[in-house]
Amino acid sequence: MIRLFAALFPSEEAREHLVAALRPIRKFSRQEIRWTDPDNWHVTLAFYGDQPNDGAQISEHLAQVSAFHTAPTLHVSGAGAFEQRTLWMGLGGDPIKELMAECALPDMDVRQRPHMTVGRAGKRSRDPYAIPDIVRALSVYRGPEFTCDELCLVQSHLGEGRGGGPRYEVLERFHL
Repeated sequence: MIRLFAALFPSEEAREHLVAALRPIRKFSRQEIRWTDPDNWHVTLAFYGDQPNDGAQISEHLAQVSAFHTAPTLHVSGAGAFEQRTLWMGLGGDPIKELMAECALPDMDVRQRPHMTVGRAGKRSRDPYAIPDIVRALSVYRGPEFTCDELCLVQSHLGEGRGGGPRYEVLERFHL
């Protein structure tokens, strides 16, 4: 079994712009936040979980979806948190909720908010305001526009990335 999801990846320029914007916040937050690897930043369109080893059914599905969509132009904009533990950056630009819905398989829960996870409250975090304060600081952030011309089928290798996080492997790319 392999763990799969469909994703869009920000451009290198957009990623570097956000890295620079987060640098002073990362320095300030120290141990309060476990920051995700910028190389892993992505927008999850659909999470498929554990699938048979070849993922052929999902690959065929994404090929069909990509044939009917144009490449969205997006920008990272603002921030938010899930349950005051997961820090995410929002997205603006072309709406992608329809693309998210179509990437989902029948009977799947569809994520309602396009976002990129950039950090999580650390296990030793003692500051209950760390994430809310960071969300407020990033609420005015707006990154450069980028075009996502590839829909990616990605395999997640849990615990194999930097610092024990996940390592993501793009298995297939579909042109939008």
